[in-house]
Amino acid sequence: MIRTDVLIIGGGPAGSSCARVLKQAGMNCIVLDKSAFPRFKPCAGWITPQVLKWAQMDVTGYPYGLTEFTSFDVSIYGFKFKLPTHQYAIRRYEFDRWLLDRADVEFHVHEAREIRLENGEYVVDGELSARYLIGAGGTACPVQRTFFSSVSPRVPGSLIVAQEEEVQYDLKDTRCKLWFFQNKLPGYAWYVPKKDGYVNVGLGGFEGSLKHNGDTLKNHWNYLVKQLEEAGLITGHVYKPAGHSYILRRRSPQIHVGNAYLAGDSLGLATLDMGEGIGPAIRSGQLAAESILTGAEYSLASIPSYSFPSLLGLRGAK
Repeated sequence: MIRTDVLIIGGGPAGSSCARVLKQAGMNCIVLDKSAFPRFKPCAGWITPQVLKWAQMDVTGYPYGLTEFTSFDVSIYGFKFKLPTHQYAIRRYEFDRWLLDRADVEFHVHEAREIRLENGEYVVDGELSARYLIGAGGTACPVQRTFFSSVSPRVPGSLIVAQEEEVQYDLKDTRCKLWFFQNKLPGYAWYVPKKDGYVNVGLGGFEGSLKHNGDTLKNHWNYLVKQLEEAGLITGHVYKPAGHSYILRRRSPQIHVGNAYLAGDSLGLATLDMGEGIGPAIRSGQLAAESILTGAEYSLASIPSYSFPSLLGLRGAK
């Protein structure tokens, strides 16, 4: 049996940010993830200046591709305008590896299947144990499923389903584009150019609304592909999109039970307007670590529920 102070399930932004704070304070921890890093992660990859501050990230020292946007081309119900903003785009394939490497903690490729609480210790698959447990394994996190699903069930209607692909392409247009509610999509679609000729295209919407309308995400994906083709943004490409889901922010979720904590997408922290989850994941991981280290209350009050105020350089709305 391998024993440590803290077991962290999930090596993404929440898990790696939590691990870094713990390591800097001298507490032993092990990060588990079912995938080796770097690993593919579908994501538009938006990060705001606030995220840079939380992550203690210097854009001039970041070793991978980083794209800065000063405006978005936005369409809402077909009404088009340019929205001034201050935002960056990263590739999650690179960014997540950088965060995990920077944390400099013990990492195991291991898919957690069974988690038990025995004599005050959390035991994972009979192989690893710790006094504290962090669930940072995304929407399907086994920590959430094991210890939180009955005491804090997820709110119906808060699930967002998404489909996207990151393409390396000879880009003719390097402006970021957002389409809200096109073709009656209960959400929005995007075209996000990145460094080195990459572009992320995708869409997301409320699963409940899609089902209520007798609609499917595939229909909207086909519509987006046609739109990209007709606009000359991406032509002649054979897509192989990846699907995933995440939970929007809700009021007063159960964020820890005993010495088990949730962070990031396992908790459901995506912003209510843009579904942005990187910043909330990083900050929640840090706050969970600080709670373990100091005994302070683990609170989400400092994490904004909306993205647009930060995008526009305004104070975030709680």
